[in-house]
Amino acid sequence: MLGILVSCRHNDNSADTKDTLKGKITISGAFALYPLTIRWAEEFRKLHPAVTINISAGGAGKGMADALSKMVDLGMYSKEVSPEEKAKGAWSLACAKDAVLPVMNASSPLVKTIQATGVTRDKFYGIFITGNVKTWGQLIGIKDANAMEVFTRSDACGAADMWAKFMMNKKQEDLQGIGVNGDPGVADAVRKTLYGIGYNNLNFVFDVQSRKPYQGLSVIPIDINGNGKLDKEEDFYHSIDEVMAAINDGRYPSPPARKLYFVSGGKPANKLVLAFLNFILSDGQKFVNEAGYVRLKDEMIKGELNKLL
Repeated sequence: MLGILVSCRHNDNSADTKDTLKGKITISGAFALYPLTIRWAEEFRKLHPAVTINISAGGAGKGMADALSKMVDLGMYSKEVSPEEKAKGAWSLACAKDAVLPVMNASSPLVKTIQATGVTRDKFYGIFITGNVKTWGQLIGIKDANAMEVFTRSDACGAADMWAKFMMNKKQEDLQGIGVNGDPGVADAVRKTLYGIGYNNLNFVFDVQSRKPYQGLSVIPIDINGNGKLDKEEDFYHSIDEVMAAINDGRYPSPPARKLYFVSGGKPANKLVLAFLNFILSDGQKFVNEAGYVRLKDEMIKGELNKLL
């Protein structure tokens, strides 16, 4: 589990000296939303130095459970809230979009071949659901007996749920592979395994500073139309900005692209929490693309802001 306390004092003379916001906000949940939430918390505290924000990442399932039990003010959630969760009192607020990407070890001798052909949804189904595709040779139709080492998430999470939903509307528990905890765990396992394959949230595949994939990871392009090659309109994995553009205009499929949410047990009544959420959907939106996420459409942001009234 990753955690951070955003509470250091800022000597910022530009801060409003009449600022009355103070207190603590607690947040837990999805790894997918964790980096952006940290950024929002840092920027919010520049405006309101007397506020402390505790943030921990442990998976979307933990975020929802903590929110419903009132252990935290907000849960970070990386999939649609289910009717069952709503029946338990879950309230949600969409704040950004990202996607889950399939990944392989960047040192694999098959990287260039796979980047040219892509992999179809049916082949991913054979890898992660039925287990019928066991070798890299089977995957791309060549004589290569090297077995795949498939990694999946062991923690209840939105990434696994979205990846499974992409493959014939399956669920996380349908996914095969070696269970690894958290986004960092899966990325690290694939980096250390020459013939490894897995999936990660966008911000755990690409470095938002260089805008390129992290060292040791290579994105597996999706052959969306299933014609056995990666067409020009499917080839958008060279930088995080290209992937973000593809998510925004729908070229990257949804799922595994999806909206990200904050959830709580009922609509928040705490003035500080509401102020933070208002900031996220207003001035905070200018940090979304920079942080490697996709902004919601203006009309959707307007609708989400109305939930806070």
